[in-house]
Amino acid sequence: MTKAQHELGGEGAENEARGYSGHRRGSFSAVISVLALAFSGYSLWDSSLKAPDLKVFVPPVIQFTAPYNNTNFEVVEVPVTLLNDGGRTGTALSMDLEVTNPKTGEVKRFYAADLGRWTMDKARANGFDPFAPIPLAGKSSKTETVLFYTNGPAQKPDQIIREPGTYGFRLVLDEADVNEFGPIDKIFRHGPAEVEFNMELRNYDARAFQTGTLPLYSTSGRSAKGGSSAQP
Repeated sequence: MTKAQHELGGEGAENEARGYSGHRRGSFSAVISVLALAFSGYSLWDSSLKAPDLKVFVPPVIQFTAPYNNTNFEVVEVPVTLLNDGGRTGTALSMDLEVTNPKTGEVKRFYAADLGRWTMDKARANGFDPFAPIPLAGKSSKTETVLFYTNGPAQKPDQIIREPGTYGFRLVLDEADVNEFGPIDKIFRHGPAEVEFNMELRNYDARAFQTGTLPLYSTSGRSAKGGSSAQP
């Protein structure tokens, strides 16, 4: 092989190596572009297009009162934090609360009626803000102190929380229906958000009801959290 042939062969190999290196860089850039596009699409869906996904949180201490004699009226005061983990606005239309006495198996139902801390002075002055549907923009949260009242005169027993002990609670949100945004919404459809928790009444003194409330404490010592259940 002459010197010229040798140099020509070396130049060809070098050009081939350069072409291979350029092909690898081009493929890598294409992969990066595809990943960036996929990430941008997911970010857009998660922040703006994802269906509302409400979650509910309850702190370790709530309040209770049975302020009126010879009635079945009771009040459960629950500070509630709502979180919308979806991208589109969701609305909590109402809230329902069930209280269970494990000793007797009795269940009494309550509904969200007013907002604010319960005192007899405020009750006499009608000083509470009425509960209204709560809209939550995507990726936002809101905290309200919700007053749950006995759901009608048919609810028995007259007083379900009447002695020290542990009681079970189940809080369920009634959420506004939303228009489905394509097939993805159908895949990730959620049922109503709810949370279950147990609270302990450590001391019972009905004299407290003349002015205010009695506290109930979480048996776990922590906030309770719940979310939407998946629907088929």
